[in-house]
Amino acid sequence: MVAAPKPQQLTLSQLSGAVEVKGADGTWRAAKAGDVLKPSDGVRTQDGAYAVIVGGEYWEVKMEPGTEVEVGELSESISRLLLGSGMAHATVRKGNKHTFEVKAKKGDAAARSAGGAFTIAGNGEGTVAVSTEDGETELEGKGRVVIVRAGQRSVVLPGQAPTDPVAVPSSLLLKVSLPPVSLVNKTKLTVVGQTEPGARVQIGGRMIETDATGRFSTTVKLDEGKQEIDVKAVGVGGVNASSAHQIELDTHVRRVTIDKNLWK
Repeated sequence: MVAAPKPQQLTLSQLSGAVEVKGADGTWRAAKAGDVLKPSDGVRTQDGAYAVIVGGEYWEVKMEPGTEVEVGELSESISRLLLGSGMAHATVRKGNKHTFEVKAKKGDAAARSAGGAFTIAGNGEGTVAVSTEDGETELEGKGRVVIVRAGQRSVVLPGQAPTDPVAVPSSLLLKVSLPPVSLVNKTKLTVVGQTEPGARVQIGGRMIETDATGRFSTTVKLDEGKQEIDVKAVGVGGVNASSAHQIELDTHVRRVTIDKNLWK
């Protein structure tokens, strides 16, 4: 008598920082190494946190800061994670006749591999970028499938099919708009910028949302005195860019004296 195959078991490993898991009751709680995940369970990493999900002998996924996923189908032939937003690096072991897939929770973009390594990033609003580091990755959207080979990337915009795969560029677009003066007197500063679709943006260690075109806007709280506004962007394929700006906050009211004899 042939024994029935054991259901695949997912576990959390290599946790760093604030990582949470969501169970069947929908409640988020602090995660710990060794937690077992079942279909419909969720995992999310806060700013500055990392976590690795191990899919038995088949695959593992490293979740970058500010990433949320949900466990989907688990069987002997396929494993599926649903990406809410963020960035994840997947390593799929070859020779197991097992397919690993990451599907965007919003939109129909899905990346899958039967062996190799790929990175997927999404903004949670339907924009997804995929790069392949080893092997080949199938990227599907709007009924079109493209093959993203090692060293290539492809992007899916909301409501569109994947772009033709191209080589991962050696540089990443990052433009940042700040006040033209370095001395300000308001405690809140608006930072506006542009990066490439699917890239992840971080300002002062905090993950910032981007739209379908890669634009972002956020408000930064300033401390009294001089400080640096550090903006970083990371794209799939490991390419990154940074932009640092010196700002000084002075909220003190300066006395203004007028010489009464000035106009005599």
